[in-house]
Amino acid sequence: MPPIFDHLHHICIVVRDIDRSQAHYESIGIGPWQSYPPLTDYTDLEVPNLEGFMGMQYRVCNLPDVQLQLCQPNDDPSPQRIFLDTKGEGVFHIGFEVPDADAAREAALASGLQPLMHGRRTNGTGFDYYDTESTAGVVLLTRSTPPSTP
Repeated sequence: MPPIFDHLHHICIVVRDIDRSQAHYESIGIGPWQSYPPLTDYTDLEVPNLEGFMGMQYRVCNLPDVQLQLCQPNDDPSPQRIFLDTKGEGVFHIGFEVPDADAAREAALASGLQPLMHGRRTNGTGFDYYDTESTAGVVLLTRSTPPSTP
């Protein structure tokens, strides 16, 4: 399998109150935080519940070597909502950057990983969550970032 889990990009923490969590992180010197771009940028989606996916709030903090993400799910069903309701706040997934989202997905599927969620933007960048919690202890994700615009 090509190395698709070798470039750590982010750690995503599911929280009940994103404002409270952000304030806590800022109080101990972790910041600044910004809102994640609109989830509506994803046009090709395979998620368990569209309303649950679109209703999530994300904030990100770009540290020198890794991004931290806070995720507050809404009340609609989603893997993040189920995680929060059954386990409480904590690390939901670890994200890895890949140069080609589709090639990474094909490699993951060929290795036997089962998809949990999938999303692509019109330019082909996007994400794939894999159902690895029971085997890896956490959900793993691959993602490709859109090219920077001047």
